[in-house]
Amino acid sequence: MVKNNIEVDVKVKCIEQGKTQVQLAEEIDTTKAYVNRVIKKQGGVVNKTFVQMMEVLGYDIELTYVRRGK
Repeated sequence: MVKNNIEVDVKVKCIEQGKTQVQLAEEIDTTKAYVNRVIKKQGGVVNKTFVQMMEVLGYDIELTYVRRGK
């Protein structure tokens, strides 16, 4: 199981950066609709097979976000 709430994580990071999802989408050359679909879709960010493998091995998944230096 992926422990993170990807949708909330992205929204919080956008707020921290002072960006909207529209701006985020423009910066990665896609649409707001696609960004929204990716972050709302269960299993959309982490490969389902990878999650299943880790579950069988007895692990849950937690994503950690590390700010890159500028």
